[in-house]
Amino acid sequence: MKERIKIFLKITPSKITSFVIILALLLFFSDFPFLRFMELKTLDLRIASRGALPTGGETVIAVIDEKSVMELGRWPWPRTTIARLVDKLKDSGAKAIGFDIVFSEPDTNSSLRAVTELSAEMKAGGVKDGHVFSLLNKKRAVADTDAALAKSIRRAQNITLGYFFHFKDHKGNVVSIAEKEIAANTKNIQSSRYLIINSSEQNPDDSRMPHAYAPVANIPIIAEAAKNSGYFNTFPDSDGSNRWSPLVIKLRDNYYSSLAVSTLIQYLDSPQVALNIESFGVESIRIGNISIPTDDRGRLLVNYMGPEKTFPHYSIADIIKGKIPAEKLRGKIVLVGATAIGIYDLRVTPFGSTYPGVEIHANVIDNILHQNFLRYSFIVKFVDIILIIFSGLLVAFAISRVKAITGALTALAVILVYLAINIFVFFKYNIWLNLTYPLLTMIAIYLGITIYRYIKEEREKKKIRGAFQYYLTASVINEMLKDPSKLKLGGDKKDLSVLFSDIRGFTTISEKLSPEELVHLLNEYLTAMTDIVFKHDGTLDKYMGDAIMAVFGAPLDQPDHARRACMTALEMMSELHRLQKKWQEEGRPLLNIGVGVNSGDMVVGNMGSEMRFDYTVMGDMVNLGSRLEGTNKEYGSNIIISEFTHAAVKDFFCCRELDWVRVKGKKLPVKIFELLSEKKDEEKWRGFISQFAEGLALYRAAQWDEAVAAFRKVLAIKPDDYASTMYIQRCEDLKKNPPPQPWDGVFTMTKK
Repeated sequence: MKERIKIFLKITPSKITSFVIILALLLFFSDFPFLRFMELKTLDLRIASRGALPTGGETVIAVIDEKSVMELGRWPWPRTTIARLVDKLKDSGAKAIGFDIVFSEPDTNSSLRAVTELSAEMKAGGVKDGHVFSLLNKKRAVADTDAALAKSIRRAQNITLGYFFHFKDHKGNVVSIAEKEIAANTKNIQSSRYLIINSSEQNPDDSRMPHAYAPVANIPIIAEAAKNSGYFNTFPDSDGSNRWSPLVIKLRDNYYSSLAVSTLIQYLDSPQVALNIESFGVESIRIGNISIPTDDRGRLLVNYMGPEKTFPHYSIADIIKGKIPAEKLRGKIVLVGATAIGIYDLRVTPFGSTYPGVEIHANVIDNILHQNFLRYSFIVKFVDIILIIFSGLLVAFAISRVKAITGALTALAVILVYLAINIFVFFKYNIWLNLTYPLLTMIAIYLGITIYRYIKEEREKKKIRGAFQYYLTASVINEMLKDPSKLKLGGDKKDLSVLFSDIRGFTTISEKLSPEELVHLLNEYLTAMTDIVFKHDGTLDKYMGDAIMAVFGAPLDQPDHARRACMTALEMMSELHRLQKKWQEEGRPLLNIGVGVNSGDMVVGNMGSEMRFDYTVMGDMVNLGSRLEGTNKEYGSNIIISEFTHAAVKDFFCCRELDWVRVKGKKLPVKIFELLSEKKDEEKWRGFISQFAEGLALYRAAQWDEAVAAFRKVLAIKPDDYASTMYIQRCEDLKKNPPPQPWDGVFTMTKK
């Protein structure tokens, strides 16, 4: 079973290939935003690099450009100016006229209000001259510019008016519009409704198409004069570029057509128009015999025919003044819109960031009229999936059987061939095959297999050079050089001493320092402590964050390993006190540490796997040493050694017995001692140790009051002795809740 698992986990080129392909497919299906963004940019690049394509010639644009603004005045113009434009286009024989602007408010240039107010004043003043009132009525007719525009539109009978919708924002907020106003505006856009809705489903899914909140329509007098209308909303992609044109928007229970679709319907003499919705969303839109492919949201992928002015632009000033020959407008679709920079109707498209919004509608009309669509359907998506899989397998097959340089050239050739085919299919057949995912799949597989082969070759070279590099310290390498047979997994049982040290409250301290300050402080501390370990010929086993683990007695035999470990612990504390003074002067946090030392039989040798192992110690006595380091927290001490270490060093050091404990994870109790100093300072500690031992004996005899009195005497000698304070509290607690009898005096640790 283990062998099967080992084989399963072993990395191979085929597994790398499978992993990359599966990952690419998962990202493809989830439409990963960044990769989606990359693919959209490659689409823009393909459209822009293709250059301008010939248009059908049916569509021209009457533009509100800088020239028109200079000659006709600042925008918005009086409605009489727009009426003159409509009259001129009609007289020139334009077949369909679409407005990429909306007349949602009465004309601010109108003088009708002044005439009406004058008439009211005359009546109030008692003026009854019929001739005067006749003149005023004639003035009113001339002053009503909205009525003038409505009259021109009604006479033309080929006008499609533009309007737009309000939508909820991403938080669900809406523009504050009265329901009465929404109802009135909805009435004014009824001419753009889809009247025929086809579906094979009883309840087709229209949830993905845009759902509007309210329309902003033309004022009634103008809206009622026009035969047709259409919205001019656009929905840029996440990068702000306009690649899709929404051909259907839902408002309440009805579906509405865009300005481009409505204008085209006008041009084609009102053919039958149908919206086809299925279970997955919008399937298509049919205008007469033309089937328009859309995505499930009802959007058309715009096939831009070229950069700005691919469709003819005629200045409105020139049209009104008769400078544009009638034959250039006769029988045409004329879209009226703004290109002047100050009017802010410029959009981001594959051809740049200053593309006239009105020309997007011209592209849509031309695409539909000549069925010149960019194809991106479910079938194309399926082909994309096949290409991701096939291209990945092809690169893997090609490079896994050749050398590195040949593999790189082969992978490059496959990538270039795919790139050429993709561009050819796009230019020739207008099919948008995914470029990003297959290319990234091929590149990732090439890099993955190449890195795998490099690592494998390097691993083989390392085996040939020899395995001494697996060892991290010079002492271990020297030991291996003496006996090469030790270069194997496994170890020997030896009597050793292990030392663990750890910084108290390091997490809290680290939160108060910047990363740079923390690293500097920790490096200074670890350097000083490590130097002391090496001074006593200890082996630095490892750093564990802010903790240190050191071994004494291996790999070099040291009969006095326990004494060396204890001297190291004492000098660590001495050096720490020196550093604390320095840090205090520098205004830095003061570190405090706990040290645990244990001695006994441990397994020492090479631990790990066949490919990577380290020289370390293991065993129950090692675990006990780690527990002793943490036990300092319970007794307020800095250095705790076990009874086993104490037995080996009691003639060289002053120690006091702290307790008889059962550490977490062990059943058998062990006596623990606080290491105080070398034996030469015994006189300093004699009374302190003796008095504490008396209190400890009374405590174990369950003589609580006597023990408390004894520990108070200890505090008289050393007021800051945390262990005595702890025992006083423990005795008070045991007086209230006596332990079960017989009591062995063992304290069980519940924390590491």
